[in-house]
Amino acid sequence: MSAKTLSKNFTEGSIPRQLILFALPFMASNALQVLYSTVDMIIVGEYVGTAGLSAVAQSSQILHFATMVCFGFSNGGQVLISQALGAGKRREMNDIIGTMFSLIVILAAALSGIVLSARDLIMTLMNMPAESRDMALDYLIICGAGLIFTAGYNMVSAVLRGMGDSKRPFIFISIASVINLVLDILFTGIWGWGVAGAAWATIIGQAVSFVFSLFYLYRNREGFGFHLSLSNLGINRKYAGMILSLGTPMAIQSGCINISMLYVNSMVNDLGVVASATFGVGIRIDDIANRVSQGIHLAATPMISQNIAARKEERAQRVVHCAWVFSGTLTVIFMVLYVVFGKQLFMVFSDDPAVHEMSGVFIRAILWMFPALAVMRGTSAFIQGIGNAKLSMLLAMLDGVVLRIGLSRLCGVVLGWGFYGFVLGFGAAAYGCAIPGLIYFLSGVWKKRRILADDI
Repeated sequence: MSAKTLSKNFTEGSIPRQLILFALPFMASNALQVLYSTVDMIIVGEYVGTAGLSAVAQSSQILHFATMVCFGFSNGGQVLISQALGAGKRREMNDIIGTMFSLIVILAAALSGIVLSARDLIMTLMNMPAESRDMALDYLIICGAGLIFTAGYNMVSAVLRGMGDSKRPFIFISIASVINLVLDILFTGIWGWGVAGAAWATIIGQAVSFVFSLFYLYRNREGFGFHLSLSNLGINRKYAGMILSLGTPMAIQSGCINISMLYVNSMVNDLGVVASATFGVGIRIDDIANRVSQGIHLAATPMISQNIAARKEERAQRVVHCAWVFSGTLTVIFMVLYVVFGKQLFMVFSDDPAVHEMSGVFIRAILWMFPALAVMRGTSAFIQGIGNAKLSMLLAMLDGVVLRIGLSRLCGVVLGWGFYGFVLGFGAAAYGCAIPGLIYFLSGVWKKRRILADDI
């Protein structure tokens, strides 16, 4: 297979067609990734009850934090790969990919060690309800030990994204999702392993997706235009510095958002196990919608990177415009579905009448967030695509650390709005990232930045 067969050139052709065809597999892949923990929650809610549901919901947030830190560095490598491809620097991709692999493995191992060694402290800081604590620890320990598989799959997926391949990651995660579902039913439902069974199902499924994706990438390395071997798996100082300079702000960005989520979770947990379970379920449902629309973001980022590297700034801008149209359409659809079928979705996870009653409060509050997300999909993809990771980090810190925590506490505690206020503040904080990002894009000041591909 030739390099032209597997890698894609986004500097020519119809932008709307390229974006939607490239994005669709990402949208499906993202939905399936969220379904890992979602299936766990549904099965646990059915066979273990509200306390088990709360345990999985809260532990998943911790693991999501660690995963997204690794995802940030993988995205940094993806931007570098896309710009190298756009600039025609295929030889340099060997060391870029090898260095990226080595860094992610080290990082995943370190994060796994931190999660396992600090698990009791994490439970205390999260204010975990007593009814859920032991089960949450079981889930955290098992999934924390298998973090390398989650990080590994996301790493390989980032390489494929950078090359313009969105179909294979979808296939691999689909296989893993089926395995996870079957094992969830077997371990938790039939064998009665409880929350631990759901954790084992998740880890086995993730391990399969990682092995399959890694094998595919290595087998087709010639077709993608690189020649990765064991000799490339060391750390090249030049590219390690570039990946870290891009990935560190992106990792901090992901970390800030997830830390804020954990803080808001801890405040919600003060309201009891019903509020904890409702918030956890609501965030999971919301995450499915967000991750589906994030497929637009993931597709637009390498398209923008290639065009910026090829000195086609106007075409890169048109990619952003198309991303706004597509993400805006999805936002309207999701808002309608939330209003019409929101409570029914909560019923899938739990048969607790108290959770059903509180779900209406969650839905009314979270709807405020969706318009901001529609704007963010295009602007965030653009900021990352041009390699301005520092701005991404600053906006994430504004969103996560300042506004999300501040507004949730203001609305929930200071104003005394309770559960509604926590959710409202959590969602409204997204405007703090969307509006400045929009201003930056429209201002045109980014045109004066040095192109990252010049340094590869």
